[in-house]
Amino acid sequence: VILVFVIWMLARTLYHFHQSRNPVPEKILHGTTIEIAWTVTPSLILVLIAIPSFALLYSMDEVVDPAVTIKAIGHQWYWSYEYSDYNQSDDEGLLFDSYMIPEDELELGQLRLLDVDNRVVVPVNTHIRMIITSAD
Repeated sequence: VILVFVIWMLARTLYHFHQSRNPVPEKILHGTTIEIAWTVTPSLILVLIAIPSFALLYSMDEVVDPAVTIKAIGHQWYWSYEYSDYNQSDDEGLLFDSYMIPEDELELGQLRLLDVDNRVVVPVNTHIRMIITSAD
C-alpha cells in the first residue's frame, strides 16, 4: 500500500511539473499542510506497527511456571551452566563448566568446534527458562 502511494505521488509530481506542461515553475515557499502530512503519516504507521509488535514481544518473553531454569554464562573459551532450580546449598544451584573438545581428542562422529565435554541436558515437552549472559 505504501509503495503504491509513493509511486502514485511520484507519477503525479512528474506529470504536473513536466517542462512541457509548466515551462515556468511556480515558486512554492511554504507547504505547511503537506509537510505535516508527510511527517505525521509515517509516524502513525510506525506506531500502528509497533503496538502489536510490542504485545507479541512481551507475550513471547513470558514463560508460565517453567519446569527448569538454566543460567548460561559465556566465558572467553568455555560456558558455565547453572540449574538454579536444583539448589545444592542455600545460595547456589547445580553448577558445571563446558569446554570444547580439542581437535586432537575428537572421536569418530564428533564434530569439530561443536562437541563439548559436558553437555547441557534439558527435558522435552516442558517449559524451560534460559538466562544467558557473559562474564567477559
